[in-house]
Amino acid sequence: MSESRPPLPPFTHESAIQKVRIAENSWNTCDPEKVSLGYAQDSRWRNRSEFLVGRQAIVAFLQRKWVRELEYRLIKELWAFTNNRIAVRFAYEWHDDSGNWFRSYGNENWHYNDAGLMEQRHACINDLPIRNDDRKFHWDRSGPRPSDHPGLSDLGL
Repeated sequence: MSESRPPLPPFTHESAIQKVRIAENSWNTCDPEKVSLGYAQDSRWRNRSEFLVGRQAIVAFLQRKWVRELEYRLIKELWAFTNNRIAVRFAYEWHDDSGNWFRSYGNENWHYNDAGLMEQRHACINDLPIRNDDRKFHWDRSGPRPSDHPGLSDLGL
């Protein structure tokens, strides 16, 4: 049985928004194995200056990431889409093991195969130190961002 991750391309505005929220919810679990299931077995990534190929490399990368980036909370927003490609902008908040808070801003370009698995992910990310009082992403770490929590545009980000 082949893998499939609906919604499938070609994307509509509604299905692209749904795909973005599915990705956001998955990443907010901070579960590398679960996150990796949205990517093709031979998926290719560029994340900052790191280049990855395949699910195993993705899992290893995410394991390292979430050891460093504590109390990670992410919001993604659709920027543009066409057929089997989606562009998003995102921000996430996290702190290091010394309690220093950051908000990381970025853009991603995604390319999907016919089964709805991401074949390519290109991410550009910048980190901004913030004070604890400047944090904007407040929800229970045990689950996804609540549907009534503001998105990036609503927060003025």
